[in-house]
Amino acid sequence: QVQLVESGGGLVQAGGSLRLSCAASGRTFSSYIMGWFRQVPGKEREFVAAINWGGATTYYGDSVKGRFTISRDNTKNTVYLQMNSLKPEDTAVYYCGALHEYYSSSYSKERLYGYWGQGTQVTVSS
Repeated sequence: QVQLVESGGGLVQAGGSLRLSCAASGRTFSSYIMGWFRQVPGKEREFVAAINWGGATTYYGDSVKGRFTISRDNTKNTVYLQMNSLKPEDTAVYYCGALHEYYSSSYSKERLYGYWGQGTQVTVSS
């Protein structure tokens, strides 16, 4: 079992920044690809970013490339999402997920993630 707890969400003006954190506990954190997804009511969960176990390889959704940065600290069992130049369309509930490294090539497929946090709300005002 892996338990995930997100934090860092809130209300920010357009153009501002937020940093989300996802603290993991349980099984070996470094064995998992860590991903961030987001969801707005009535829509499917959207892939935002993912990072491999060592932190050297990162992936981003097209809508956040160049603005968001994912990173991880395996000594703290924590993954981060630095969000800059925020836009109103970034408003969503952001979820942290853990994907076993066996499925590493499928990092954008929500259904393959085995563990999820409870989500944290991000609201960007115009």
